[in-house]
Amino acid sequence: MKRSRWPLARILPHLLLVPVTMVTLYPVLYVIKLAFSGTAGVSASPWPWPETFSLDTFRAVIGRSDAAGHWLFGRQLANSLVVALATTILGITLACTAAYGFARFEFPGRRAGLLAFLATQMFPGILTMIPLYVLMQKLNLLDSMTGLVLVYATTAIPFCTWTLKGYFDTLPKEIEESATIDGASRFAIFWRIILPLSAPAIAVTALFSFMTAWNEFVLAYTFLSHEVAYTMPVQIRSYVGDKEVQWSLFAASSLLVSAPVMALFYALQKHLVGGLTAGGVKG
Repeated sequence: MKRSRWPLARILPHLLLVPVTMVTLYPVLYVIKLAFSGTAGVSASPWPWPETFSLDTFRAVIGRSDAAGHWLFGRQLANSLVVALATTILGITLACTAAYGFARFEFPGRRAGLLAFLATQMFPGILTMIPLYVLMQKLNLLDSMTGLVLVYATTAIPFCTWTLKGYFDTLPKEIEESATIDGASRFAIFWRIILPLSAPAIAVTALFSFMTAWNEFVLAYTFLSHEVAYTMPVQIRSYVGDKEVQWSLFAASSLLVSAPVMALFYALQKHLVGGLTAGGVKG
């Protein structure tokens, strides 16, 4: 009878991952502690669990209003949602057609256009902040959701175009040639064949575009000056003052902002993994 033994090679990686996981999760747990502790300052205890459990900080964040009686949390949450959704829709809509053109057609300036899109991704968006601010000021789009969407789209469209072009390149051209023989127009091929086959890649690209616009802070902080026009990241920054930091409000707001994206990502993770591994031809 063979003796049972623990395979060390299988156990050792798990033993190494336990402390790594604890170190990785500790900051998150500490933020949760600050949010639910109900205290204004940072706790001196390193234990990542609140000594007292309270929802006062969440009530303070959600119930904020300005002197005019505007519900700030609702307005700012709506601002973030509108900006993120509009940026995603605009970026995906324009990027799908641009990526398909770059992937399937040969035309003068094609390579230069691709390199130009790539060049915009090599530099941080903050480098364009001054010219964008001047343009926004000239067009009277400061403190405007429309202006912020246009600014975010300048970085979303190149990213979406490059991501979708890479996926369009993997789709066999024989599918389109067969549809052309059957009498389908180029638009019908794009609308009825290419887009449905690319739905997983479009979903992945749209999610990352949404997350980028949802979490962006620097440009929003520069272009928005009125509290009712703030997005949520800008409002979170307002809890950090020159002499005092309201850590509990900061932590509670961070959790509230992160929750929708985490829930969306968790709900779509299976589809996202499938989209990244799916091929253009099935069966």
